[in-house]
Amino acid sequence: MSAYEEFARVYDLFQDNVDYGAWAGYIYGKLKRFGINDGLVLDLGCGTGTMTELLAGFGYDMTGVDGSEEMLLLAAQKREESGHDILYLQQDMAGFELYGTVRAVVSSCDSLNYLLEEEELLTAFRLVNNYLDPGGIFIFDINTVYKYRELLGDSTIAENREEGSFIWENYFDEESMINEYDLTLFLLREDGLYERSEEVHYQRAWKKEDICRLLKEAGLELLEIHAAYTDEEPEENTDRLIFIAREKGKIFSGEDAV
Repeated sequence: MSAYEEFARVYDLFQDNVDYGAWAGYIYGKLKRFGINDGLVLDLGCGTGTMTELLAGFGYDMTGVDGSEEMLLLAAQKREESGHDILYLQQDMAGFELYGTVRAVVSSCDSLNYLLEEEELLTAFRLVNNYLDPGGIFIFDINTVYKYRELLGDSTIAENREEGSFIWENYFDEESMINEYDLTLFLLREDGLYERSEEVHYQRAWKKEDICRLLKEAGLELLEIHAAYTDEEPEENTDRLIFIAREKGKIFSGEDAV
């Protein structure tokens, strides 16, 4: 089973330790600082739409892109409940297409770590640059090498809830920089029984210097790097980074345009 099929059903439940409100407030503050108080904003790798909804609540005209149909179905349910006018598109992060440019692109919850090859990440950055308005802002976070190596590594995480349980086994390969998550789920059915399913997730640990190099190659200007959702300088034991970059001119034209 591919990533985020059955797990989509309980993703929000097991993400209740993430302070999405604080993260959204941080992103909103940064967008305002760079003069983006309203307009079109893309949430790249939007998942179940939690961040998308919060940013829509700040007044932005949101579009969400994600590759998982199951996650987007949950996002659509949230949209129906909130009444926000959000456009959701099922597309790959390294191959998305928009109807026009946007004032900003955001990507949270280590979505970009799911891009495993350098060419994929570079393509995603090029697309972001291509679809940003002149001077538009790109804000994204990534898990660090330290997190995969020292905090996740070859470890097992398990949680047991009334709605379901999971066993999450991690394997980090230092040579490929790929972290494999083998996920076993036990989800409550309507008849009161629990159904077992399995998924495998892969993420890549990207070095900070490689991210900086690829942003530059994609035509983006790096503005800031911080320990995620703070204004603090990253340290060796920082487990998540946040990058802020800016469109500074398109580097493609004609048939070479992404």
